[in-house]
Amino acid sequence: MALIELKDVTVAFEGVNAVEGVSFRVEKGDYLVMVGENGSGKSTLVRAMLGLVHPKSGRIVYGDGLKRNQIGYLPQQTAAQRDFPASVEEVVLSGCASRLGQSFFYGRELRERAAEKIRMLDIEHLRNASYRNLSGGQQQRTLLARALCATDSLLLLDEPVTGLDPAATQELYSVIRKLNREHGVSVVMVSHDLKGAMADATRVVVVDRGVSFFGGIDEYRAWSARGEAR
Repeated sequence: MALIELKDVTVAFEGVNAVEGVSFRVEKGDYLVMVGENGSGKSTLVRAMLGLVHPKSGRIVYGDGLKRNQIGYLPQQTAAQRDFPASVEEVVLSGCASRLGQSFFYGRELRERAAEKIRMLDIEHLRNASYRNLSGGQQQRTLLARALCATDSLLLLDEPVTGLDPAATQELYSVIRKLNREHGVSVVMVSHDLKGAMADATRVVVVDRGVSFFGGIDEYRAWSARGEAR
């Protein structure tokens, strides 16, 4: 059963369709890369998968016990967010907010969960450091740990390597690959870095307000080559 399946989804804003008739699915264990030009609807689809916008028509079906509030999300950072005055531990712990229930306090279980994700991302030595003083790569690791506090099964990553230097980019790709292959976390990554993102992808969806292509990585390469030959 798919973790998420989009079935003929159309999303509109002020009467104008941002995406139309979109169908694809994310299976357990997938590393799916979503590509497309600016304005093609990628961010709209991510927001729809998170339940932040609702389809005008079609359905988004969650399977294998997944709930919308159990999806880890790593959005693109703004300059203001990069200057956030909190410790690494505080930032990561805030990712457990969806698990608070009726409580207003992070109890022992949630603090242990945050500590586990900090160890998983190898940033334990930064636990008490100020987030605003970290390098770009360290900040992204922190935000990945935060996203993992919400989920054990699915991460949505929106341009996760934007602004990182080449070394930090490769390190982050390595971390994401490990989460996918060793920890069984399914990944949906929006990316313009085709070469880097495709290195570990198992499936690709090409968005152009609809879906131009959806399939395995080898199928995508053949499809892309045919397009370039025309």
